[in-house]
Amino acid sequence: MAEELIEIDDELENGEGSEELYERVNIIADKGQEPLRVDKFLMNRVEGATRNKIQQACDNGMVIVNDKPVKSNYKVKAHDRIVVYSNKNPENTQVIPEELPLNIIYEDEDLMIINKLPGMVVHPGCGNYTGTLVNGLAWYLGDHTTTPAPEPSIPRFGLVHRIDKNTSGLLVVAKSEKAMNDLAKQFFDHTVQRRYLALVWGDFEEDEGTIEAHVGRHQRFRKIMDAYPEGEYGKEAITHYKVLERFNYVTLIECRLETGRTHQIRVHMQHIGHSLFNDDTYNGDRILKGTVFAKYKQFVENCFEIMPRHALHAQTLGFIHPRTRKPIHFESPLPDDFKAVLEKWRRYVSARPLEE
Repeated sequence: MAEELIEIDDELENGEGSEELYERVNIIADKGQEPLRVDKFLMNRVEGATRNKIQQACDNGMVIVNDKPVKSNYKVKAHDRIVVYSNKNPENTQVIPEELPLNIIYEDEDLMIINKLPGMVVHPGCGNYTGTLVNGLAWYLGDHTTTPAPEPSIPRFGLVHRIDKNTSGLLVVAKSEKAMNDLAKQFFDHTVQRRYLALVWGDFEEDEGTIEAHVGRHQRFRKIMDAYPEGEYGKEAITHYKVLERFNYVTLIECRLETGRTHQIRVHMQHIGHSLFNDDTYNGDRILKGTVFAKYKQFVENCFEIMPRHALHAQTLGFIHPRTRKPIHFESPLPDDFKAVLEKWRRYVSARPLEE
């Protein structure tokens, strides 16, 4: 039997873990496998599984055999390819509901689209137990009390993915377990359309490209991530990028994700020598490209003051609606700080010739 468990990256200390919050087990039945109900078959092969949990997963379409959802009475046969999706157990952090501005740009009976402001942590974690998006969701989806929220009917109050604390932009939140399961599978199958805008240090020779490097926890500095050659360490990560606007010393690019690893764009850009502008975790909060003149240094410092965070914005999000099965698409305009920094760079490069 060939078996692979795809786990989720551990949480980082600021409460921001992997974008994808589900795990998946892939199993191929032995050539000598005799017919056996799938719920019984999986009980001995999925850690922590019970027959009841597996039956619920089947009911929610989370057990796939040979690319098709099956019921719990399906008989597993030799060479069957079985995929089981499940949410990783929610963290034990007690969530206190808080009335917070969530900036909901779309909502129906199945899901919400939130345009997250920079500076808001998505999930409570070490050092961030209040003021998070989940605290706000607990209030919005609950009974509007400030007592600790009871065990939610859906894990993590509907979170399917995350973005970093200082990244702005779009998040989808499920309002039912069925919608959450459906969206989780779309993230796993890489069919969700996610595009980010990033301002990065340096210029590019080419107009577009693809970065393929595994992303995993840094082996010396455990609070950050790093890029590694394929197969060496970490998990597969693929980022496609396209140049949108050049400012000689920095470049505005669009990034399209195939995978959702922790800090993926930030790590990949540092990996190829183009750290995000003002990314204090991945060396972008100092001058990496440009002149030695005092006026230029002051200009960059002024930009950092205008945008005191890394320059990354989750601009677009598209997926198949879990109920209607129709594609839906959302876009988020750049926040004011990002727009202000871009305009400042436009004025700077248009007012003077290259100084290096």
